Amino acid sequence: MVTQANESLRVAVFGTGGVGGYFGGLLARAEHDVTFIARGAHLNAIKENGLRVESQLDGPFVVPGNATNNTADLGEQDLVLFTVKMYHNADALESLEPLIGPNTVVLTLQNGIDNGDILAEVVGEEHVMIGSAYMEGRVSKPGVVTQGGPGIAAFGEMKVGISRRGENLLQRFQESGWRVHLHENMPGMLWKKFAYIAGSAAVCAAANCVYEEMRTKPETRSLIQNAIEEVLAVGKAKGAPIMSDSLAWAMDSLDGFPGQGRASMAKDFTDQRPVELEGLTGTVVRMGRELSIATPINDFLYAILKPMAARIESLHNSGA
Repeated sequence: MVTQANESLRVAVFGTGGVGGYFGGLLARAEHDVTFIARGAHLNAIKENGLRVESQLDGPFVVPGNATNNTADLGEQDLVLFTVKMYHNADALESLEPLIGPNTVVLTLQNGIDNGDILAEVVGEEHVMIGSAYMEGRVSKPGVVTQGGPGIAAFGEMKVGISRRGENLLQRFQESGWRVHLHENMPGMLWKKFAYIAGSAAVCAAANCVYEEMRTKPETRSLIQNAIEEVLAVGKAKGAPIMSDSLAWAMDSLDGFPGQGRASMAKDFTDQRPVELEGLTGTVVRMGRELSIATPINDFLYAILKPMAARIESLHNSGA
């Protein structure tokens, strides 16, 4: 991996949606050698016009249209930002090999809790770092991604501790304009976010409401808090380094989210797009059963949302 401050990183953004497009776009704007991996009309638009990022924090900017749908076109990378939706993991993992060299870092900024483990099985744990993104973002039209909300990233190693490569990446990210934190206990931070996202996103989708509505109704707020507490109980039973302020942090995050905003999963349900239900609430339910931890709130939310998720999946599988 490149460590000299005056050398550019070779970066592949695997999943050029809101998160990958925004954070990868900042790296490209800072003149790192960034290639965006995309498909269809989005890929064609990036190739033709570059990737346009419309950011509430950084304003609009356009970066060069280095893009492909074939990782075999690329050589070994210094950094792979792995930002695909979790339901695309299987397909994406099959295409990682051409990008991996002896010192390549694969950094997942996905939702969910077990993406690092899934990546480690394919590329080796020594290549994987885990992280989270705190933002609203999506592809608004081919070639254009939007960024709203905090626009913050956090990352670190899969095990508790600070590494030299993490410190090097932190410097490069900050130089590129990332609002980013390097955490010693990133596994604990990831469980914080997972608990918050799994609980709030499922309720947002099931209630079909914005955050201001659901957090100000005592009954709904209590439902979200109970769902979050169940996730943290699962994490503790799994032996994860759960941090003592996890519940308070999650509820503060609930209160800090834009009032008229909606969880990305809720938006995907509304737009009839594939959803990350299995990677979020479905994973809580599965882990709870494996560990004999009761998760009645998450069980209920999963049962409510599963039929609609299955219908959307069927529509997309049929090409409708």
